[in-house]
Amino acid sequence: MYIFTNDYAEGAHPAILQKMLDTNFEQQTGYGEDQYSIAAKKAIRKEIGNPHASIYFIATGTLTNQLAISCLLKSHEAVISAKSGHIQVHETGAIESLGNRIIPVETTDGKIRPEDIIKICHAHTLRPHVVKPRLVYITNATEIGSIYYKEELIALAACCKENNLLLYMDGARMGNALMATDNDLTLQDMSRLTDAFYIGGTKNGALLGEALIFNDPETYPEFDYLLKQKGALQAKGRLLGIQFLELFTDNLYYELADHANKMAMKIRHAFKEKGYEFLLESTTNQVFPILPNRVSETLRTNYSFLEWAKVDRDKTAVRIVTSWATPESIVDEFIRAIPH
Repeated sequence: MYIFTNDYAEGAHPAILQKMLDTNFEQQTGYGEDQYSIAAKKAIRKEIGNPHASIYFIATGTLTNQLAISCLLKSHEAVISAKSGHIQVHETGAIESLGNRIIPVETTDGKIRPEDIIKICHAHTLRPHVVKPRLVYITNATEIGSIYYKEELIALAACCKENNLLLYMDGARMGNALMATDNDLTLQDMSRLTDAFYIGGTKNGALLGEALIFNDPETYPEFDYLLKQKGALQAKGRLLGIQFLELFTDNLYYELADHANKMAMKIRHAFKEKGYEFLLESTTNQVFPILPNRVSETLRTNYSFLEWAKVDRDKTAVRIVTSWATPESIVDEFIRAIPH
């Protein structure tokens, strides 16, 4: 049984494991003050073109979102998110458990647009009886594989600035967005146009870990206190620093995401050639073919994937996800198993 259910089924890239082994008996300062974490932050600052950015390594994406968003909001302030957004759907109310409401936006492609923001702002003016929209949460790539383009991010940033809103980007699959064939954004653009964002490692070759970036260090200068208070400041911070240092050495981060995307596009092309339609268009590492239920059942004999949405009584859209480690030989076997 091969897993196409997610992109974190494997462990870590061998270069990361080897570096951990090679440095295992070195004594290092704790809590992210080790030489590897410092070097990793320096490498990321160079990559994003922002030498002044504050960077924090956090174990998981949900914890990163919860800590980052909660520190930026007062209790009466709210988050604007796509209805399909990770914080809205798959984080067990982590944001709202700390008292901040999420205002969902209906969207067919997982992306928020300025008109969505303006509509919500206009609907929340009855002070003090309604929550105050204060932060826009976006993901890139989105939960349905779409990506933001430069003109879209520029427009969002301008809208947020005009309406006194913060712009925060979830980058769990940032690498896949950056390596999409139709992408025109860079990490420098992310740093220039958002208030904060994170670069995901868990889904792109790391054992675990995300790199949270406050583009202006004055956005929340005491985030280290919050990390410690919430149990997110790791004594052996080197374990996260080593991973991100390796990912941003010799373009490894980009190469791994590119491989995942190419495997997904190969699968997508095969489904298209065999006459299948798709629920959603994606150029990243997620594919959403619409399958007759009998075809889905046949493929499930040797492969696992998610049922995403019922199309009708006889057909279901499924989600197939490839990873940085998906072997092309497995992809070829899967393609051969797809009925015409």
